Amino acid sequence: MCLGVPGEIIEIKEAIGTVKIGDTQIKVGLDLVSPVRVGDYVLVHAGFAVQVIDAHEASLTWELIKELATNEHN
Repeated sequence: MCLGVPGEIIEIKEAIGTVKIGDTQIKVGLDLVSPVRVGDYVLVHAGFAVQVIDAHEASLTWELIKELATNEHN
């Protein structure tokens, strides 16, 4: 199973974006989702943005991830 983690693009330099995921910033390839803009939300998997999503979907996905993590520890 693959899991795409949502994040917000905060910087773009050529085909590499800096994506904020929680308190972490990572560099990801943007080749699969071009064109994108700063402020867009993307799903990140294996170092690449694989899909553009809206802010609401990103928020819902994070809620589900947190819920799964909480249930895993109970």
